[in-house]
Amino acid sequence: MPEVIINGPEGRLECRYMPGNRPDAPTAIILHPEPNKRGTMNNRVTFALYKLFQARGFSVLRFNFRGVGKSQGSYDNGEGELADAATAMDWLQNQHPGSNECWISGFSFGSWIGMQLMMRRPEITGFISVSPPASTHDFTFLAPCPVSGLIVQGGQNTLVTNDRIVQLVDKISKQKGVTIDVAIIEEANQFFSAHLNEAMDEVAAYVDARSSQTNQTVPSIIG
Repeated sequence: MPEVIINGPEGRLECRYMPGNRPDAPTAIILHPEPNKRGTMNNRVTFALYKLFQARGFSVLRFNFRGVGKSQGSYDNGEGELADAATAMDWLQNQHPGSNECWISGFSFGSWIGMQLMMRRPEITGFISVSPPASTHDFTFLAPCPVSGLIVQGGQNTLVTNDRIVQLVDKISKQKGVTIDVAIIEEANQFFSAHLNEAMDEVAAYVDARSSQTNQTVPSIIG
C-alpha cells in the first residue's frame, strides 16, 4: 500500500495507491468523510472501500483532503476539496491511460464531493455513495445524475432519514439509461459501526455486477 505524494492545488496531497495487475485495469478513487470533523483517508469505511476495489483488480487511490494528515492547505468547505479530488483523478488517469472504466466512491462528505466530480468528469462510469449527507449538503447540482451508481444507507441513520434518500433519488433519477440503486442496511447507523460487512457486501455485489473487468475476488473480512 505505497504512500504517494502528488502536487495538489494547495501543495502536496498525501495518498495511498495500489495499481492493478493489468495496464488496462479499471480505476477507482475513494474519498473520505468530513475533514473538519477529523475525517481522514484512514476512516474505516473509506479503508474498507479501498480494499474492496483493490481486491477486484482495480487501480485504486485514496488520499487526504487539504489540511488533513500530511496534505497541505486548509479546509475549504468543499470547493477546494473538489479541486483536490480532480487533481487526484488526473494523477490516477495519467498512471493508467489504457483504462476505460473509472469509479468514484465516497463516504459522507466524500460522497458529496465525489458526486460533484462526477458531474464534471464524463469519463466516470460508476459511483458508490455511502451515507450521502442529503439533509445537510446541497445536491441540486445532480440535475440529473449522469451515471448509474449505488447509494448505501443505514436504516438507523439519525442525521439523514431513509425518506430523505428516497427523495434525493427520485429527484436525480431523470436521465435515460441511468439507474440509481439504494441499499438500506436496516440496523446500521450512519457510520455502519456494527454493520460494515453488510454494507461492503452490498457494494461488492453491485461492483461485481456492473464492472466488466472485476477479478470477482471478495475479501473474507472487512475490518
